[in-house]
Amino acid sequence: MKEVILDALLDSLKNLPFLFGAYLLLEFLEHRASQRLTAALSKPGPWGPLGGALLGCVPQCGFSVAAANFYAGRLISPGTLLAVFLATSDEAIPILFSRPGALPILLRLLGVKLAAAAFFGLLTDFIFKRFLRPSSGQPFQDLCQECGCEEKGLARSALRHTVQVFLFLLLTNLVLGSAIFWVGDEAISRVLLSGSLFQPLLAALLGFVPNCAASVILTELYLTGSLSFGSAVAGLCTGAGLGLAVLFRVNKNWRENLWLLLALYACAVLTGFFCALLPV
Repeated sequence: MKEVILDALLDSLKNLPFLFGAYLLLEFLEHRASQRLTAALSKPGPWGPLGGALLGCVPQCGFSVAAANFYAGRLISPGTLLAVFLATSDEAIPILFSRPGALPILLRLLGVKLAAAAFFGLLTDFIFKRFLRPSSGQPFQDLCQECGCEEKGLARSALRHTVQVFLFLLLTNLVLGSAIFWVGDEAISRVLLSGSLFQPLLAALLGFVPNCAASVILTELYLTGSLSFGSAVAGLCTGAGLGLAVLFRVNKNWRENLWLLLALYACAVLTGFFCALLPV
């Protein structure tokens, strides 16, 4: 167990400088360009899902929250909202960026999520216009302030995110290391349905946890080989951060919210199954 604890601590500490650098850059982009980028969501018209997919790939909490508010005010289409949610990768990008040799995995992940978000976003808008009628919305209200990032300096906010993710990483590494030590690889693989066609279904449910813990766990499980790439993609596609929680809070039509929730899950699982067909 001493080796498990030491390995978990060392593995987590190795990521600290890379995580801080990544979050410092992201905080700079969020403070300097976030308002212009989120405002651009409401302008592309019928091609909104393409813009939503691009903005969703930026790993910060603001875009999914802003998109939920924009949709509640009917400033964007349901397809654009779904595209943002599917493309959001939360903490997976900084974690993969901090790992030496993981750049090809990161680029592959972003490419798959971007393509899936754009495709399913456009398909959702087509279905809504053809068969469904979205209810009228309420006035737009900005809830991005719930993050509190604007009240802090860039370095302080970046350090706070770094510490939070470091603690999640440390806890995840400790739990995984202890589980492997006490339970064994084979038992863990059976619980996570390793090698099973149904693993993306389980991973997509895990992605609904509304904080960065889910994306941290999913990314670490993939890097340790417990999750397939397709399963990791399915979980990260449903991991829209606080966006879903804000959607249920600000959009009064719960039937519509549930439809979007089910659509997000179905699209994430289908994307995961498709990834299983891709060459490794």
